[in-house]
Amino acid sequence: MNESVAPEAASASALVEAGRDALRRHAWLEAFDLLSKADEAAGLSGADLELLADAAFFAARADARIGIKERAFKAYQADGNTTRAAYIALDTANENMLRGKVSIASGWAQRAERLLAGEPETYAHGFLALIRAEMARAGGDIPTALELAEEAVRVAIRTNHADLRATALTAQAMLKIANGSTIEGFRLLEEAAIDAVNGELSPITAGITSCQMISACRDIKDYQRASEWLEATDQWCERQEVSGFPGICRVHRAEIVALRGGWDRAEQELKKATSELEAYAAIPPLADGLYAMGEIRRLRGDVDGAEEALRQAHALGRSPQPALALIRLGTGKVKAAVAAIDAALAEANWDQWARARLLAAQVEISIAAREVGKAREAAEELGAIVAGYRSPALEAGRHEALGRVLLAEGDAAAALPELRAAIASWREVGAPYEIARARAVLSAALRALDNDDDADLELRAARDEFVRLGAAPDLAAVDALTREREARHGQTVQVRRTFMFTDIVGSTTLAEALGDDAWERLLRWHDDTLRGLVAKHRGQIVNSTGDGFFVAFDGAAPAVACAMAIQQALAAQRETSGFAPPVRIGLHSADATQRGDDFSGIGVHVAARVGALATGGEILVSSEVLADAGPLATSELREVSVKGVAAPVSVASVAWRE
Repeated sequence: MNESVAPEAASASALVEAGRDALRRHAWLEAFDLLSKADEAAGLSGADLELLADAAFFAARADARIGIKERAFKAYQADGNTTRAAYIALDTANENMLRGKVSIASGWAQRAERLLAGEPETYAHGFLALIRAEMARAGGDIPTALELAEEAVRVAIRTNHADLRATALTAQAMLKIANGSTIEGFRLLEEAAIDAVNGELSPITAGITSCQMISACRDIKDYQRASEWLEATDQWCERQEVSGFPGICRVHRAEIVALRGGWDRAEQELKKATSELEAYAAIPPLADGLYAMGEIRRLRGDVDGAEEALRQAHALGRSPQPALALIRLGTGKVKAAVAAIDAALAEANWDQWARARLLAAQVEISIAAREVGKAREAAEELGAIVAGYRSPALEAGRHEALGRVLLAEGDAAAALPELRAAIASWREVGAPYEIARARAVLSAALRALDNDDDADLELRAARDEFVRLGAAPDLAAVDALTREREARHGQTVQVRRTFMFTDIVGSTTLAEALGDDAWERLLRWHDDTLRGLVAKHRGQIVNSTGDGFFVAFDGAAPAVACAMAIQQALAAQRETSGFAPPVRIGLHSADATQRGDDFSGIGVHVAARVGALATGGEILVSSEVLADAGPLATSELREVSVKGVAAPVSVASVAWRE
């Protein structure tokens, strides 16, 4: 705070002047404190309340901003300043729309419209046209929205209002891009964004304009253009000493870092960005950040974490697709994935770039659902969209989608050049995960042409990249393909795994007590729950024993974590619904012989016997599991005899309750 001003003795006018000076210096928190004290002392004018609202935004007090703007509206009305009162009403309408409060936004817009009726044209009429354009867009009337945005640009030129011009150009550009006039739209966006980063606009308008440019680049996967504007916006933020918009830029920067394989760093940046954006009530970019976080977690196999982030993004108005549909596909729920992606495409009926983001996923999902014709239609539509604006990432996606379809149609020879072109374009982008995925598909095409040596090279390269990235679902899929091929050729390998056996205790008695229908419903819930938790912890279900599972894990730690999660899920079900079946779980780590998806050997036998020795609600583990899993809270080890094994086995119960 300015030390020359003593707040307890200063007059309200002195506090206002000090607050204005702090704003000129971009000392946002100081300005907010000074102007707030002046407001408490004598009440602020409409103009000074606007300054207080700006200071509130940049001081991370966005929660107070709308209330301050509403008071500014009343102050301008009292002073007879109709134009500024109408502008504030429109600005408040816009903020409410961003927060999803459409009815309140409509009320403010109508108030502004009444104030401006019969008044000579001013910049406020341009902002009114923009609100009408947004409402037309939301209602699906794109021609009217474009016409109104263009009218707002003309009003800005006639009234010589820089903020209106930039805002109107941006609105017009985003509509044109979504509607297919991508190159023309970007020319308009560049014109507005240059004004923003050159300091020719108010700080809030400049930040929003720059971020819209970067978002548009992201939406069409033009990562080079996005990087250029990120750098320019960062420099503007540093000059202006604003801390609100870097949170938005951090989201977009993290998306590029994730694309280039830095998932750990990207997730940390997204956590920081979403925390910042919450304080600024920046709803659309906050939703984008949460979606990006969900996408990274999906690629890693963290289904629960991904769904939670996507749920939050959806609550803020951001579609969770295609990520949620791909989660359903990854967990084996193909019909749910098909329904989700089809519904999302039905909603994205006019925004071609929103459709492009969904079509690649529809190709993959439709092929999994054996709807190759639908996959072909999706790939062709994607190709038609990309033809209107070519970038390396878009070209890569187009080639890969077509390659997948050709392979599914049985034309592996035609698929090869498409998949190789996709890999080349993904290399140009610098996207290691996408390269690895395309290589896995290329491997399948090569194998279909009996080129096993090259197929093995491509699959090994893809697997190595999935391991480096931590892409657990893709790694599991590659390993499953390898096991399936080895099984077909009768190949066996020696492996070390942690084996888990689960079993419902007293299942026969339960089935008789509940009756067939209730027992089937309970068993279906049990199976779905356990399958989901096994997938989350990267286990491989070897087979189902009717009311239990035989599962293999690469290590003891994920196996124990999965067993604990199962018992905790069952306990939670008892708390909420009153009943869940008692399940016993046994774990043992050992060497075994693997043939395809099957395992055999004395270690498997020991694991099954350990499972049989457990009681309902118990996790019984061998000393070999304890040696590999790290520190665990368990009972004392005890020795048990296992039929067919000469030496006793040491076992202990794991404390699993949270």
